[in-house]
Order: sequence, then C-alpha cells, then structure tokens
Amino acid sequence: MNKGKILLVGFGPGAPKHMSQRALDAIAEADVVIGYSTYIKLVQDLLDGKEVIRKGMTEELDRSIEAYEHARLGKTVALVSSGDIGVYGMAGPTYEVLFQAGWTPDSGISVEVIPGATALNACAALVGAPLTHDFCSISLSDLLTPWPTIARRLEAAARADFVVGLYNPKSGCRTQQIVEAQRILLLHRRADTPVAIVKSGYRRRQFIQMTTLAQMADCEIGMLCTVLIGNSSTFVREGLMVTPRGYANKYDTLTGETRNGEQAGRSLSMGLTGWHACVRRHIGEHPEANLRDIAGHFDAPLGEILAAVADAGEDDEAGVMKSKPIAEEQLDEVLAAASNWGRLRAVVRSHGAIAEILLEAQNLTRKNTWLNLTNEHCHLHVDTARIAGAWFFCQGDKQQGLYLTDAHGEAICSLLLVKAGGQFDQNALECFQQAIGQFGQTPRLD
Repeated sequence: MNKGKILLVGFGPGAPKHMSQRALDAIAEADVVIGYSTYIKLVQDLLDGKEVIRKGMTEELDRSIEAYEHARLGKTVALVSSGDIGVYGMAGPTYEVLFQAGWTPDSGISVEVIPGATALNACAALVGAPLTHDFCSISLSDLLTPWPTIARRLEAAARADFVVGLYNPKSGCRTQQIVEAQRILLLHRRADTPVAIVKSGYRRRQFIQMTTLAQMADCEIGMLCTVLIGNSSTFVREGLMVTPRGYANKYDTLTGETRNGEQAGRSLSMGLTGWHACVRRHIGEHPEANLRDIAGHFDAPLGEILAAVADAGEDDEAGVMKSKPIAEEQLDEVLAAASNWGRLRAVVRSHGAIAEILLEAQNLTRKNTWLNLTNEHCHLHVDTARIAGAWFFCQGDKQQGLYLTDAHGEAICSLLLVKAGGQFDQNALECFQQAIGQFGQTPRLD
C-alpha cells in the first residue's frame, strides 16, 4: 500500500493568479480534495477527475477526520482553504485530530502545510499599505472563544497602538460584537482613526468601504468582510490607507540621508536608554508632577518610570526625583529597617481596588509570605509572593518612601514617610536615608 499524504493547502483569495505554484501543484497531485463548499467553488476549475468532498460551515472536524481516513488508505488528500490554512484555518484542527489518533511524523502519513496569502494580506493590498508597522488580528467570533477573552485582547491591542485586523466581524446572529469592539477601541484611539472594510477581496463581489473608527459600526459589515483599523500614525491619502514604518523620523525623505543625531542601522533615539532619557527630560520640565502623573503621560507602568529615574546620570537628572532599586534578596532586610521610619502612609492596590491607612512603622510586620500593615482601626495584608520589584523613591521634600511592584511593573504597595507640621521627622528621614545608602542599587544601562 502506498503511504498516504495530507496536503493542507492555503490558496489565498481564490483566483489561480494569487495562488502559489506549490498550492497549484498540491491540488494537481491530490487524489481527493476536501473543503468547505464555498472554497471548493473557488478552485472548481482545478478539480477535474478528482474525488471531491464538500463539507458545511460547522463541519471542520469532519473535514479533518475525512482527510485522515483517506490518507490511511494510501491516498493523497488536499484539504483546501482560502487565505492561509494556518490562520483561523484547518491546519490546527487537523493536527489535533491526527495527534488524538496517535499520528506522528514517522507513522507513514506525511503532512505538509502550504501557506497562502491571508485575508489580512489580501485586503491590506487592496487599500494601500496599512500593515507596514506592527499589527495583530483578532476574530470577533465568540463561538469558540469567550467574549471576555476577546474583549481583553481588543483592549490590549488598542492600548498598545497596534494596527488591528478584525476577522469574523459580524453575522446574522452576532450583531453587537462589532459595536462593542468599536467602543473598546475608541477608549484609546481617535474618532477619526482610518478604517477600511473589505468584503470578498479579489473575488467577484468585492466591495471596499473607507471610513473612520467613529463611523465603523454603521457601515455594511458581514462575515465576508475583514476590517482594518489604523494606529495613531495611519493616514489616508488619495484613497489609500498607509501606516508609516518610521523611516521619515530617521532619514531625510528626499535625500535618504540619516537625520542629525541618528545613525543608520541603530535604534531610533538610542532605543531604551533614549526612552528613559525622554522620561527624565519630561520630569525635569514638569517639576510639580508626581510619579503617577508621569506614568499616565507615558502610559507606562510605575516600575518603568522608577527604572528611568534610577538610570539618571550627573548630566541627565530627573529633576528632584531619585530612585534606587532593591535587590530581591535584601527586601526582608529593608522591611526590617523600615520599622525605624516613624509614621507611614501605606497604600495597597489589588485588582483595581485601593486601600490606604496610616500606621506606625513598628506595626509593619512580616509573617510567612504576608506583609501585615496594622493600626488601631484596620489591618491590611500584602502577598509578598506578588512582589517582583522594590524601589526607594525620593522627590525632594514632597515624598520619601518605598514602592513595591509586580511583574508588570504595576504598584502593589507604597510605604511613604508622613510629614508632621509640614516637615519629615528628622530621625525617621535619617533612618530612611541610611537604608538607601545600605541597600539601594545603582543601575546603569550600557
């Protein structure tokens, strides 16, 4: 018996001119072609003399099982899909079926994934160059993915300023997901952010709508559409949607020469160290701003701002702000030293909730993995297992204290010295400064 073969074929938008030569060869080689009925129609001219098995929209696993059964009989099977079969396609389910059946690459049935142009690529090509910078794709179908998961991904993509491609944006039964996606994106994007909606790209009923994020949900959108939403730099000119890569920031667009202060092949504005310098410059220009003001301005976690302040040099200071990181193994010693810091204001943050108490430093205790903060009215407990960073922080005569952050750089707890009569207690301040001298690290980025 001949060894069977499964060819997972992504054939792009549909027309043979957009198929790779390998996709055309794979379909020609196949004894059996299996696919969703709409996909079969798109390649019908290539199927003469072949056994063709058409399946419905909800029969994805049936397609994979059928492909495996025919391959076991020694046949070459082409399981076809438009776009790229590995992107929201049949490659994943087929491998799942094969693994569940005990298949391995050495078991006698060979499997090959043949890539094709995705709907995202095809639709982007029709409207200009919207994907020139970082982008992501998100399916709005909640048939297999819970909506809260989809919403979190939309929120993350919006905050991170990705160009976003939406698959499965709307159907007859799912009409509100696109409205909710628009609402989430508008929390972080301008209302006039460019949006392109492409229906049936490169197919007979192709239809393109250029609109804005504010008007997106009012457009004609269905399951045959892909929605492309620009980032903060995306623009539309002469009917074309373009997302700049950033070359104009580094090179003169007319001569191609590197701009002053930049080097060819080097990170724009010195990369991470340059970004930290930008933070410190902003702090110096806004002496009244506090840590949270600065973090909000840069939309960055507090730990990143503290790191930028800590990286200051003699000629590059962050105003009156100073910070020093604390080594993980010395945190217990720092907390023990904190018992001499007099009266403290403790702020604890957890899952969006904030609690604040005043306590005497000697009432700060550590038991097992818990940091206990107590006064006569209240007890607060901080799980030290969540602590991934610890920082001494000073802001002139405004603030002196300790910040504890999680793995994302978000503040878990702060312990700040309290003023009395507009002044810090001198003994407490000296003990705090001694702790900085003893335990504070001095990081410098190369």
